[in-house]
Parts: sequence; structure tokens; C-alpha cells
Amino acid sequence: MDPATFTKLRQCLSDERLAVYGNDAQIVLARYAWNTALSESLYTSLQFSEITLRNQIHSALSQRANTPAWYDTLPLSHWQSQQVQEAQLSLTQSRKPLTPGRVVAELSFGFWTGFFNRHHTHTGLAAWILKRCFPAAPKNERVIHKMDQRWKRIRDLRNRVFHHERIIHWADLSTQHSAILQLLSWMEPAVEVYAKSIDRFPMVHSMGTAPWLPASSTETNRQDPS
Repeated sequence: MDPATFTKLRQCLSDERLAVYGNDAQIVLARYAWNTALSESLYTSLQFSEITLRNQIHSALSQRANTPAWYDTLPLSHWQSQQVQEAQLSLTQSRKPLTPGRVVAELSFGFWTGFFNRHHTHTGLAAWILKRCFPAAPKNERVIHKMDQRWKRIRDLRNRVFHHERIIHWADLSTQHSAILQLLSWMEPAVEVYAKSIDRFPMVHSMGTAPWLPASSTETNRQDPS
């Protein structure tokens, strides 16, 4: 790539964003492209895990409260109650009906992973969710602190992917990807099977930077060394 074009890309993408990928223009852009491709490929497993968790919890808490509007009656944490109010306000301002399905869809991923904590150990909601939302999980994995750690890692990865940050330097990406699919299998095996059928992550991860480098390049590292 000619220096003038690279300069324009740096101006648009920012020096701070590109600096973490190295100094050589070809290698920087190859790593950036690989990072983009990896983030895209992780969308499948992240999307399925987030949506499945949300809907499984919604179903379980609807049973608990005997109403699909469980968020109006069950003992949520203060910040979760605030999120519900903000979701309802957003729908009202958009002139949309406050149906349970719409309210649930407005709530953040953090809202749903927030059920695996000490507060909901005391309310009983965490134990209720673990039993009903992860029926295929081994009994020794249906433990609140273990589930909390699993979902925190997924949320951290999701946030980095969705905020376009670097992930190619994470040596355990494959492990994290497998952990997401495992959680899917614990919630609903059929969803895991379908997700894997369209999941491109293993292929993209194994290719490394090679597809984005000229044949003459000396770059051999599949993993970002920095």
C-alpha cells in the first residue's frame, strides 16, 4: 500500500486505534482486517447466547410471577428496576405499546447477566433461573458464582467486539468461543446445533492474517504478539 493511502486510513481510523497493531503498514492493516473478520465471525455465537439467555429468563420469570410482566412484581435490584423504567420510558416516547415482549427486548445484556449475583441469591431468582434456564447443564455447573463468571467473560468479549476493539491478542479466544457454545447447549441443544451450522469463527481464527497479506510478506504469526 502506498504511504498516502495508509495516511488517509490512519486519519479515519485514528492513530490510537491502529498503533496497537504494530508499525509496518501492511502488517497493521492485515491484523486490523483479521480482527474485523474475527469480530464479525463471533457475532453468531454472541447473538444466539444473548437472545437465548434473555428469552429463557423471560420465560422462567413469567412462570415465577404468573405474568409476562414479571418485571413489575418480582424483587429486582435497584439498577435493574431503573433499567426497566428507562425501557418503558423509551417505548412510551417512541409511541410504542408497553408489551412485555417490547420491554424485554429493550433491556441490556447486563440486565440479564445481572441475575447471577448475591442479590438474587437472596431473592431466590438466581436459583430459579439456574434450574429452569440451564436444564442440560451438569449439576456442579448450576452454581451461581460459576455462572456469573461465565457470563461476565462473554459480556466482556461481546463489549469488545461490539465496540470495535482489538481481540486478536487474546490467546484464549477459541476457548471463549467454545464456552459460549457450551452455554447454548446447556440452555437448548437445538440452538447450539443451529448456531454451529452457520458459525464461521473456527475457520476465520485458523486462517490468521494470511488472507490479507501479500505472498511476499514475512509475517508468520497467526496470533498478534503484542
